[in-house]
Amino acid sequence: MNSKDLQILRMPDGYMIKVAGRANFEYGMPLRAFVRSLEDDYGLVRIDLKECVAMDSTFMGILAMLGLKSKKNNSPIEIVNSSEYTQSLLKSLGLTNLFHFVEGEYPPGTGETFAADGPQDMLETAETVVEAHKTLVDADAANQEKFKEVINYAEKDLKKLKEQDQ
Repeated sequence: MNSKDLQILRMPDGYMIKVAGRANFEYGMPLRAFVRSLEDDYGLVRIDLKECVAMDSTFMGILAMLGLKSKKNNSPIEIVNSSEYTQSLLKSLGLTNLFHFVEGEYPPGTGETFAADGPQDMLETAETVVEAHKTLVDADAANQEKFKEVINYAEKDLKKLKEQDQ
């Protein structure tokens, strides 16, 4: 991943997140930090998937975090220019009710661009994987069966990393 694969741009009415390539856990790290930084009144968030060819469950879990936060805050969130394939991925995890799906072109964002590359911290990566998959279960209980082994393995990995860090 390079900094052009995931761009988080401030827009006049909120934010635009542009995703290119294969959105995986590496994309999840800066996106999770962005979601955590959002305060109550952050406006409309658009996620442009026009150039996104695939998404892994960790990335979709981070999208679910954003979707659940937006729902809680009554802030609109749009998935823009998604392919049938990326829509089917979100649908398979019961996430389509968190987003409005639209088509369109938007002017370039101005102001702050959030960092979307750099070294990956193993502990933070493990925490992100656990949180993302637990969020998928929170978003749709049917995901419990799909991800219970992933969550179990990731929690064990996280525990080991925390023990090594002490």
